[in-house]
Amino acid sequence: MTQPIENLNVISQELLPTPSAVKDKLSVSTAVQELVRLSREVVSNILDRQDHRLLVVVGPCSIHDVDAAVDYARRLKEVADDTSDTLYVVMRAYFEKPRTTVGWKGLINDPHLDDSFHIEEGIRIARQLLLDIASIGLPLATEALDPVTPQYIQDLISWSAIGARTTESQTHRELASGLSCAVGFKNGTDGDLSVATNALKSVTSPHRFLGINQSGQVSIVRTRGNPNAHIVLRGGNSGPNYMPEAIQMCERALAENQLTANVMVDCSHANSNKDHARQGIVARSVASQIANGNRSIIGLMLESNLHAGNQTLDTPDRMDYGVSITDACIGWEETASLLMELAKTVEKPLNHRR
Repeated sequence: MTQPIENLNVISQELLPTPSAVKDKLSVSTAVQELVRLSREVVSNILDRQDHRLLVVVGPCSIHDVDAAVDYARRLKEVADDTSDTLYVVMRAYFEKPRTTVGWKGLINDPHLDDSFHIEEGIRIARQLLLDIASIGLPLATEALDPVTPQYIQDLISWSAIGARTTESQTHRELASGLSCAVGFKNGTDGDLSVATNALKSVTSPHRFLGINQSGQVSIVRTRGNPNAHIVLRGGNSGPNYMPEAIQMCERALAENQLTANVMVDCSHANSNKDHARQGIVARSVASQIANGNRSIIGLMLESNLHAGNQTLDTPDRMDYGVSITDACIGWEETASLLMELAKTVEKPLNHRR
């Protein structure tokens, strides 16, 4: 008897519904379509200096509770409206978490938080949540991690991130070249800028790669390149990189590579030394630099939730409401106060950018 020679370590394979089938059941209203179109245009205009506002991507490190996410979104919409002359607020809706070893991989992969991996259900839950938040009137941001997932949800996304662990990946550079929204590439985990600058040069170019179409068929994807890519500074193993000298170093690196000086600062991760309570310090430094005349900083990121800190996933049925199960976040009261403070600090200097 001939012994099998392929899929030796594969236990099973399950078919997922096609992207078009999911979208047929969870369709986009005309109002939400217009929100996505306009928000993408605003982000593009901020990068092109046609809109003077500061882009602020803020929200939970990851979403695991859809009710808490909608609660957060309603609160954020009020602050976004109050600061809309100065800040352009986009809510983080991160459903996939990169893992170097093991751990919860996000709402899409494991919506029940119990390693059951009901991915089909996770896709539907994630898409419905995006529709619900967009219906509130908030534009949305996510991390593009799995190369298949974007076909299911990217029509609702106004800004995407490529994380520090995947910025060097050619697969993710190719993927980003075809995304319909602006995309921010984080510097590598070691703090090196060359990985991100190389990514920016790559993503603006056309690419051809394997992917799936809306019918779920494996296809050759041809892209024209993404003109709205920029760098995100998140610090590295050597320490933070949000200070003025680090921003200037980034500006020089972008200029040497003939790239536009568009810089977003991630107030979390290594820039806060992985201490969520330090995010406000980073954000205020960014605002101070803009007030002192910096013209390259176009945005910042904050990890924020209803309540501060984080919690373990040991007991999914007894978790605290509105508390992160991945990276620790600042709480809602601090978030709202910080956004109002930032808007006041940068209002006049941003108006001078016009």
